[in-house]
Amino acid sequence: MVSKTVDLLKKDLPLEQGSLVLPQDVKTGLVLVDLINGFCTVGAGNLAPMKPDKQISDMVEESARLARLFCERKWPVFAFLDSHHPDIPEPPFPLHCIAGTDETRLVPALQWLENEPNATLRCKDCIDGFLGSIEKDGSNLFVDWVKNNQIKAILVVGICTDICVLDFVSSTLSARNRQILTPLEEVIVYSNACATFDLPVHVARNINGALAHPQDLMHHIGLYMAKSRGARTVSEVSFAAL
Repeated sequence: MVSKTVDLLKKDLPLEQGSLVLPQDVKTGLVLVDLINGFCTVGAGNLAPMKPDKQISDMVEESARLARLFCERKWPVFAFLDSHHPDIPEPPFPLHCIAGTDETRLVPALQWLENEPNATLRCKDCIDGFLGSIEKDGSNLFVDWVKNNQIKAILVVGICTDICVLDFVSSTLSARNRQILTPLEEVIVYSNACATFDLPVHVARNINGALAHPQDLMHHIGLYMAKSRGARTVSEVSFAAL
């Protein structure tokens, strides 16, 4: 039933995606959204997958591949890590990714970034990484990263396609349009390196207050909404020859 619904949705809301060849002459940054244990590692927390999930594992593998290639080229990488104070809830979600726990660490395939000089890591205490980058003095770590590296395009990957990825992309596009992020010109979402969680209807019915969240359906909606906000969506990414 879900697969039929997804097919109908894709027919009514078609999403054209091209391939991306990253040029050497355009400064591009990679943004990793919440590739942490608490969202990606089986059994790691309240919002982690309870069993192996192909969409999530494929996303992690492809994101790790890109991160390696960006760092080999000494291109800038920015990683958001969801991290919350235990006394500050984030409704409607249950307690998750408490600061200082293993849930907030990058997945094992990306933990090498913790010691990578080319990478900037940012703990965020809200869904939207752009807002989560605001410092107490009013400055914004992500904005500074774009400006200091003179980034003209960002490639966005991570989880969840329709939640943290979409919110960050939407805020970033608004900031770009207001010329807060000069010289940023393009926000690109890589669909095969994004993922979301799966909560089927029959499971959600047995959880008080839960909303059904079919994975493939919401993944498509997240990508569609990102494109409708002005992002470019691609299904393949490669690098121009050095």
